[in-house]
Amino acid sequence: MSGCVNFFKARKLPISIAIFLACVLLGHDNSFAFWQDDLTYEGESIYNYLQVYEDEKQVVLSTNVLFGVQSVYRKEKGLTGMYYDYAMAAPLMAGIHEKDELNILILGNGTGTYATQCERYFDNVLISGVEIDEKITELAVQYFELPSNVDVTTYDGRAYLNAIEDKYDVIMVDAYQDITIPFQMSSVEFFELVKEHLTDDGVMVVNMNMRGSKEGSINQYLADTISNVFSQVYTVDVERSTNRELFASNNENVLSVFETNMKAEEDAEIHTMMDRVFTNLVKYEKGGYLMTDDKAPVELLGMKVIDELIKDEVAYYKEIYQQEGLAALLKML
Repeated sequence: MSGCVNFFKARKLPISIAIFLACVLLGHDNSFAFWQDDLTYEGESIYNYLQVYEDEKQVVLSTNVLFGVQSVYRKEKGLTGMYYDYAMAAPLMAGIHEKDELNILILGNGTGTYATQCERYFDNVLISGVEIDEKITELAVQYFELPSNVDVTTYDGRAYLNAIEDKYDVIMVDAYQDITIPFQMSSVEFFELVKEHLTDDGVMVVNMNMRGSKEGSINQYLADTISNVFSQVYTVDVERSTNRELFASNNENVLSVFETNMKAEEDAEIHTMMDRVFTNLVKYEKGGYLMTDDKAPVELLGMKVIDELIKDEVAYYKEIYQQEGLAALLKML
């Protein structure tokens, strides 16, 4: 046994040298994202590791992840193909074509994708944003063409609501990132605060980015909690994504308002998108899960969804191996 140990000890030096040489040769650009050779920006803020990259079609922001996308700006000025498009239903649910001006507040403004889209497609909106990471707001101005008339405050979303008295027709909650869900923005007390800052026929839209399907998933907890505050709760799943958009209001006629305003929408692209949302909306049936300021185990619930997604992916490749063998599996990888 000792002979084996001595053998491996003797092999350590050349292996270490090889690793060192590889790092010298491949890691010369001091970039963490060594797999990405076309970064427009790479840096850090007090909250996030940040990447901005672009091609001829879009500009993309990624935060704290290897390959995920947090914000996107389409250079051709069209819809994004992401959850932002679905969230555009909220202004129509709030009666945008029946009002002279519609006030929108975005909690988790990011680089302003949702604000930019609302500005682009609706000519009677007044938009304010709240973003806790000031560096992301700077990037929004520098790389993502954030409209100059969108007022962004650097603050925590809940603390901001506590500090103001304004009311809004639409409040977008987009502060959830993978399993990073601020517990203070997931409790019944938080959603009560949101309700206080909505007009009587106002609509809250929440982007839930982990579509858990099992009993007791994070999204079930969130939807049940929201259903304790709002009487009308609807969800729609985003195609080719794990995102789910939730719309909540205390206006009993919110669906008929949505349908009326959708029919009044003159932009064909938005009309088609909204028809898809309307067709796939599901009335949420309230369950018994509840998150409060005293108990909101969002990290644990988020990890359960991640585990579920990983198991699904593993099951897919396991089936290929069982049916077609190792060669087919290696080809897939």
